[in-house]
Amino acid sequence: MSKVKITLVKSQIGSSSRQKRTLQALGLGKMNSSAEHEATPQILGMIEKVKHLIQVVNL
Repeated sequence: MSKVKITLVKSQIGSSSRQKRTLQALGLGKMNSSAEHEATPQILGMIEKVKHLIQVVNL
């Protein structure tokens, strides 16, 4: 499996509670925080739900 690096680039203020919980599950808390994950279908689905708040780089 390939890996992806996810960075929170927009504030989660004003987002729904479901999106905030998704960001927390991805390991993103504060602005400009990053996390690396395996590109599993579950992670890719979570990325799709909050793609307007994050930046994704394939490793």
